[in-house]
Amino acid sequence: MPDSAPHKRWGEPPWTIDFHPAPRDIPAEVDFAVVGGGFAGLAAAAWLCHTDSSKSVALFEAETLGAGSSGHTGGTALGETAAGDLPGLGDVLVGYQEILQTLAVDGDLTLPGAWEIAHNKKGLANSPIAWSDSGDLRAVREVPGGSVNPGKVVSGLARAAGRGGAMLFENARVEEIAFEKGALLVVRGKEVRATRVLIATNAQSLELNALAGRAEPKFTLAAATAPLSLAQIEALGLASGKSFYTVDLPYLWGRLLNGNRIIFGCGLVHLNDWRDLQTLDIWQGEPAELFARLERRVRGLHPVLQSTEFAHRWGGPILIAEEWKPVFAAHPKSADALVLGAFSGHGVALSVYLGRWAAEIMLGKRKLPRW
Repeated sequence: MPDSAPHKRWGEPPWTIDFHPAPRDIPAEVDFAVVGGGFAGLAAAAWLCHTDSSKSVALFEAETLGAGSSGHTGGTALGETAAGDLPGLGDVLVGYQEILQTLAVDGDLTLPGAWEIAHNKKGLANSPIAWSDSGDLRAVREVPGGSVNPGKVVSGLARAAGRGGAMLFENARVEEIAFEKGALLVVRGKEVRATRVLIATNAQSLELNALAGRAEPKFTLAAATAPLSLAQIEALGLASGKSFYTVDLPYLWGRLLNGNRIIFGCGLVHLNDWRDLQTLDIWQGEPAELFARLERRVRGLHPVLQSTEFAHRWGGPILIAEEWKPVFAAHPKSADALVLGAFSGHGVALSVYLGRWAAEIMLGKRKLPRW
């Protein structure tokens, strides 16, 4: 069985990806190629097969499915984008729920809402959150949101794609793409011709998706506590299951995890090049310092957290483009190639939602948005 978390240096999140495709020969030609085996790529592959089973679909993942951002996210599902609502976007969370239901993906999705929290501002009169963090930290607004189990979503989307007939390949890095009469991909030294291609590599392979110099890769951190008591959860104001995130600095986000655990996340590790992700180690240098700071900060939020232990520590890449808008566009070298990524931390639901949209564009059923 391939390793479901090859980036051991990134730590291990509190979920697993339990699906890995059986080895098979790489095809010489397909109708549609998808590059990247995360949320967006898997959703697109599954939706292509669901919509038109007569078309051949191949997905190529450089490592194992979900090895990048998708398997190392925090699992908080939010609506809209990091830049807010965009023209023609639609309701991301409703669409996300529909996609998972249609593809029979059980991702432990819950949508109780989310708290926007802020420092030293007048909070809601009945704010359930009353923490100490560079001053008073209170809930100021409730917005749509919720959470998923990222491991189950990756596994479920992969199974749906496989059931639909998609050919899924792990450890199959796309070394280059030539754009001529569609796209000619080089995978493991073999040529694969595709009529259309979706490049959904997000913060990695920025030369392949033409985002080098146009978007900044970062690395963000998260930690999950050991189990807490119900009384502790209630004292923290999190018994409703709502996620939370600050709308000011210092940044903090988190959510309730099964087993009465809580995920807390914050901090960005700045990278000079996306390839730095290949050697980044959360146990050393700046990431280790940020984790120590995060844990001290969490223990100071509320008296019930003073002795909290942390069972999981991990991090994952995100990609931030201009004005925090997602990149969803034709590749500059070909109208037959789409680029999708730069979700800026909002990728849990948005990546799947736009993955379906990308599939419909590839099938000629929809057009690109004008963002």
